[in-house]
Amino acid sequence: MRILFTIILVGFSSIGLAQTEELSNVLRFDEYLGFVKKFHPIVKQAELVIDESQAELMKSRGAFDPKIEVDYDRKKFKNTEYFDQLNGTFKIPTWFGVELKATFEENTGDFLNPEAFVPEDGLYSAGIMVPLGRGLIINNRMAALKQARLFREQAKADRDIYVNNILFEASLVYFKWLRSYNELKLFENFLVNAEFRYRGIVRGVELGENAQIDATEARIALNSRKLSLEQSKVKLMKAALELSNFLWLDNNVPVELQPDVIPDINTEPIVDATFNINQLRENDVILDAHPKLLSLGLKLEGLEVDKRLKTNKLLPRIDVEYNFLSQTPDIARTFNTAEYKAGLNFSFPLFLRKERGDLKLARLKLQDTEFERDATRVNLQNKIDALKQELESYVTQNKITTEMVSDFQRMLFAEERKFQLGESSLFLVNSRESKLIDGQLKAIEIENKFFNTKAKLFNSLAVNPDL
Repeated sequence: MRILFTIILVGFSSIGLAQTEELSNVLRFDEYLGFVKKFHPIVKQAELVIDESQAELMKSRGAFDPKIEVDYDRKKFKNTEYFDQLNGTFKIPTWFGVELKATFEENTGDFLNPEAFVPEDGLYSAGIMVPLGRGLIINNRMAALKQARLFREQAKADRDIYVNNILFEASLVYFKWLRSYNELKLFENFLVNAEFRYRGIVRGVELGENAQIDATEARIALNSRKLSLEQSKVKLMKAALELSNFLWLDNNVPVELQPDVIPDINTEPIVDATFNINQLRENDVILDAHPKLLSLGLKLEGLEVDKRLKTNKLLPRIDVEYNFLSQTPDIARTFNTAEYKAGLNFSFPLFLRKERGDLKLARLKLQDTEFERDATRVNLQNKIDALKQELESYVTQNKITTEMVSDFQRMLFAEERKFQLGESSLFLVNSRESKLIDGQLKAIEIENKFFNTKAKLFNSLAVNPDL
């Protein structure tokens, strides 16, 4: 049995050398997330939200663009020119609903309305239109521009949430891939151990040192390790394919993970640095800076603008217009108060049912969003506190499982030593080894849950790291 014990030690040494050679093809966690953040289509899609908000802002600013209007009408029948009318207008909308206007009229014909008579060279006017009621403090143009600016800032917060979600999903897949890889290496190591033990037992049977039943026992353990290894290979293959869904290159080219690429088995420091876990766990989180609450706050501001607009529409519409008239606009003194065109437009719905209904709906939307913001704040705070406590628990669980695995290893080595001295059986050795395997699988599972909890804390805070 000394031959068997020596072979086992040599086998573990060769496994360690093979693991060292594989380090050249390691895909680090931070490198992986860097690829995801830079090239993944959903991340690029999130950037489109910013572009959309910029387009909406440009569209709303268009309501303040100067405008040129030209009306031209002419009628001629049986060699009679009934009328030939030209009316050109240049308008400049301003912020507070005031509109500046300059016009030119030139009308000729045999059947003009008397009010259309103008000097032969045309008539020029320059004036202003002022809303004294509805539309003075706030109007549709002002509200649309304010809401577009708020939407642009809200889009930035929403973009951070989208990017964080995709990084969170990608992290869970990486941790799943790492767990599958660790399980595969575990079963590979124990398969080598089982093969060496089986060969040693067979050799012992040939020399008369072991019974035939020991060879059967060793073969059962060997086949069990082979089966576990094949199952872990399938699990790792599926995890690698799932990981490939997040790997893209520029120009939207998907990348398939090569079989020789492996995860970083010592990835905990990199995970903590990438997620900035120490700061997230130790410092008090300021929820007001959370992208979700920022987005809801900006949404509330937009709804407040809409409520102000609906409130303003309860006022009567009173539009006052005054225009100076001149047939020689190049001479400034010809524009005087003696020649003018003025008007007053008044309208007011008697019951205001539409306006009051719109205002009530605006207030309900505002109240609904306030409830959503308050509930979101409480949910986020409780979720973050729970995840912090869960992380503390996993730190303790990791220490316990590490100690358990160490004890299982000691028990296995002791049982192998007793078997070598003829004081134990192969059944007890295999039993000790199964306990060690279960303990190491439990440690791998807890490590995976530990990493997943860190990712959940990262996701709950909607952090957008620089990668």
